[in-house]
Amino acid sequence: MSQTVSFLESSFDQLVAAIGNSLKPDEHFTLSLTSEQSQFTRFNHAKVRQTGSVNDGTLALTLMRDQRSSYHEFPFTGDVEVDRSRAKTALEALRKEVSQIPINPYLVFPSGTATSREIYTGELLTIEEVVPTLLPVVADLDFTGIYAAGLMIRAYADSVGQKHWFATDSFSLDYSLFTPDGQAVKGTFAGDLWNQAAYAAKIQESRTQISLLSQTPKSIDRGHYRTYLAPAAIAEMIEILSWGGVSEASYQQGGSCFAALRRGEKKLSPKFTLRENFRHGLVPRFNELGEVAPLELPIIETGEMVNMLISSKTAKEYKLAANGADQQEGLRSPEIAPGDLPSDQILAALGTGLYLSNLHYLNWSDRPTGRITGMTRYACFWVENGEIVAPIENLRFDDSLYQFWGENLVALTNVQEFIPDVGTYEHRNLGGTWVPGMIVNDFTYTL
Repeated sequence: MSQTVSFLESSFDQLVAAIGNSLKPDEHFTLSLTSEQSQFTRFNHAKVRQTGSVNDGTLALTLMRDQRSSYHEFPFTGDVEVDRSRAKTALEALRKEVSQIPINPYLVFPSGTATSREIYTGELLTIEEVVPTLLPVVADLDFTGIYAAGLMIRAYADSVGQKHWFATDSFSLDYSLFTPDGQAVKGTFAGDLWNQAAYAAKIQESRTQISLLSQTPKSIDRGHYRTYLAPAAIAEMIEILSWGGVSEASYQQGGSCFAALRRGEKKLSPKFTLRENFRHGLVPRFNELGEVAPLELPIIETGEMVNMLISSKTAKEYKLAANGADQQEGLRSPEIAPGDLPSDQILAALGTGLYLSNLHYLNWSDRPTGRITGMTRYACFWVENGEIVAPIENLRFDDSLYQFWGENLVALTNVQEFIPDVGTYEHRNLGGTWVPGMIVNDFTYTL
């Protein structure tokens, strides 16, 4: 990893210098790099369906002048002469574009002197080790999934001399196990250090659930039920908060689900704490302007709103102080603080109700009141007196976060689970969410 990173970093630095030397006095630029060297192996019926590797990089060059800006993307090869030629072509095209773009009164130019360099070296399976390591554990199962691993790089530089470099090794396994009649259990396993015992334990957990799915599904009437939501389900709920939840701009424009919380009209449970936590080192702290977020930023502390995510553009527009958020003002390294419920007591604490392993198709049904709707998915069960009785047929829920993270929140587990972002659209995604499981009263199911 070290030689590859050094070579790519040197190539990036030389390109930055070349662009800087080509600038006119009234121009500013930012340059962002997204790069990866990844291995992908796809499995179907516990057999290799497809395998291969990707060596890819994309540069985004933004030119700013006279309160106007535009950007071009082009490949990053690591060949200085090739990349310099493409950057020159992009810069010339941007100069023509920028003069024709309307003025943006809230455009923020790069400023400051922030620099950083973070490199995280992992211990991953070699290409030759992947199949003989993964498949023997699941050889008797209908196992389908995708394993992705390798080096990922994010970098930034600009016309005022700021520079950031972030490189990390990581892997993720996104898989499903199927019963003969099509029922499924979904799981993820990720990190930067392969642990065979942990992998085997994860598969064993899924085996237990798949065996329970062989029973006849139970039909559940719509209504309100005591419910346990596993970490994967909670991670889906956290993701939706980046759609107009924790954004200062969304609040200012009247679209935030947390507006009533921000105004002090409502509170959540004192058991509930949400923060951005970059101490895990899974994603870079810098944004598209080279600004660095705090290592930790509390969003909701013991049920009360203490911060929203504020980008420099929003800060300029509403005369506020930015806190390192990106332009989308979405969560980048979120976590929910754990509670005090031991994981081996989840079923006993649930008593009688529903056990939800996963959710999907989430959306706002009424964002101003914090209402979220979605469907149950994969291994979800009916529980009676602390014992799983049967799987359930799919249900739609529709409930307000002011209820399930408010007065109806019973308990959070004392252990967090890392739920990785396994997206690979355009490139492998970084990071994920650290979340416990939770038990709530009267979770609302509509059909």
